[in-house]
Amino acid sequence: MRAHGRLYVSLDVEVAFHDVDMVGVVWHGHYVRYLENARWALMDRLGYGLQRMVDSGFAWPIVELHTRYVGTAHYGERLQVRASLTEWESRLGINYLISRPADGVRILRGRTLQVAVDGRSGTLQFASPPEFVAAVQAALEGEAA
Repeated sequence: MRAHGRLYVSLDVEVAFHDVDMVGVVWHGHYVRYLENARWALMDRLGYGLQRMVDSGFAWPIVELHTRYVGTAHYGERLQVRASLTEWESRLGINYLISRPADGVRILRGRTLQVAVDGRSGTLQFASPPEFVAAVQAALEGEAA
């Protein structure tokens, strides 16, 4: 869960009142929404956002989600959510780090794995669709320039 890919995004989040429990700490399930927002920002950066994903004819279900809570966040704090692409050729792997920039404290480390599934047949793909791999390669080449 610690590897950072060359392709990543960082989002700033302010902990809202509706994200905390009765003692003012972010409820554990709300962190997943922060990860999801960062994941879609990363997909947009790759040029493979929701509409392009839908148009491709493939679904990309999350088949694994790992979270490790290593700190706590409270109402009103600002957090940074980093999503890094680590795998893309046979499945989509993204590592996450949520930290509090004010003091550098790490709050959560996580990872999601997604696989491509043919939208018509429901068949699991053992390699990522060429269009997706090409989008990642183009983004990597853009990083090198």
